[in-house]
Amino acid sequence: MSSTEPLRPARTRYAPSPTGRTHLGNLRTALFSWLLARRTGGQFILRIEDTDRNRFVPEAQAELMDSLRWLGITWDEGPDVGGAFAPYVQSQNREAYAAVAEQLVKAGAAYYCDCTPERLEVVRKLQQSRGQPPRYDNHCRDRALEAGPDRVIRLKMPEDGVTAVPDLVRHEVRFENRLIGDPVLLKSDGYPTYHLAVVVDDHRMQISHVLRAEEWLPSTPIHIHLYEALGWTHPVWAHLPLVTDFERRKIKKRDSGQGDEEYAEYVEMARVSTLREKGFLPGAVMNFLAFLGWHPSTTQEIFDPEGLIEAFSLDRLSDSPGVFDVDRLMWFNQQHLRRLSASQLATLALPSLSAAYPDSARLDDKAWLEKLIASVRDELITVTDVSERARFAFHDPVEMSPEALEHLGTPKAYLALKELRESLPAEDTISPEAAEALFKGLRERLKSNQGLNGKQIMQPIRAALTGVTGGAHLTDIVVLIGADACRRRIDQALHHNI
Repeated sequence: MSSTEPLRPARTRYAPSPTGRTHLGNLRTALFSWLLARRTGGQFILRIEDTDRNRFVPEAQAELMDSLRWLGITWDEGPDVGGAFAPYVQSQNREAYAAVAEQLVKAGAAYYCDCTPERLEVVRKLQQSRGQPPRYDNHCRDRALEAGPDRVIRLKMPEDGVTAVPDLVRHEVRFENRLIGDPVLLKSDGYPTYHLAVVVDDHRMQISHVLRAEEWLPSTPIHIHLYEALGWTHPVWAHLPLVTDFERRKIKKRDSGQGDEEYAEYVEMARVSTLREKGFLPGAVMNFLAFLGWHPSTTQEIFDPEGLIEAFSLDRLSDSPGVFDVDRLMWFNQQHLRRLSASQLATLALPSLSAAYPDSARLDDKAWLEKLIASVRDELITVTDVSERARFAFHDPVEMSPEALEHLGTPKAYLALKELRESLPAEDTISPEAAEALFKGLRERLKSNQGLNGKQIMQPIRAALTGVTGGAHLTDIVVLIGADACRRRIDQALHHNI
């Protein structure tokens, strides 16, 4: 372990707001928190922060929990498994937050405020006209208001000096208190703000380390003074750099109807549900996420979850934004696919193949299916790619690619196809050894008798059997489709093109 890491087990948490579909940037925060807990033999807690009722999406909680499980992140305490510090859903603990807020008022550390939204808007516009940063002007701080309807509770922040925020990623960050203003702790509807709820819950759940996005860094001075006002010890903070696009902008949804469909598609790839639908492996996504803001002490790039846990250390967190690179994500997925056995990959690919070719009885043949998967595995980027890459094994080509037609439209193509047809065995089944011997003899005869080179022989044959010029090895193709299908496809190609 690094000298910057704790020797004691860490209690970490992931505290998402259920306001929409799970994004990889959010999931990265969960991953780092989980890795730290598992690396130190501590506990990882899932807490749902659902106090933002304006943006609350009822089905989002189930979706984010399902996304965590899919990735392989498990929690020791949470809404569905319970624990010693329940409830783990903030809306179920409103009375406790209100009690803490009122405790702060009685101690003189907070106060009631009756400023209307209209007044706050006037103050904001006035500050903007003066070139001042927008903040609450502390109008109600000394008015000694009592509790009442439509009143909020605000924390008294220092009005001068600086607050130093200790941070594992950025070391120490200093904020001028005069620029912050007195924040709301308890809203008029009785719900806590993020500031109050996060401090109360992190304290009562005994969270030792808080890993969260850097966008929360400006809120941390508020949290420090809230901890101090309550006489509590604050956790260790590590504010993680954002996950951005290639222009270092925070990834946001854009209206595809405004001519930015490419960006909308790019953003969609950052959704966990989209990656699942497209056949990405959870282990590959986890591996990719780990490298968005962290790096190991070696040049190794491919890790399984156990390897990531063993290698993870807080001192290797980066303060630079992690760029969401779809091509790199695909590379990680391809590497993880190649490390699966044919049997494992066949199991994963079977649903896609069954959906694409529901009438194929050959999918029930496990040995044949594993041979098929082995023949196309190097072409796969995601599991769902198998449907297109393996099409040759299920259907005769109905259309030829332009490149395939070019290879078929020559007299030399006729010679190669005719020779192959005459060399095929009478029985349908062809063994791998027989296929190798068949093509070896074919090449030798056509080279000796007709002067054809390997490309002039193999490309027309591939085109006739598959309709394209790339893909699985020819010996694998004839083994998988059999001699009868080979003859039929050669006849179709000869009739159509020559």
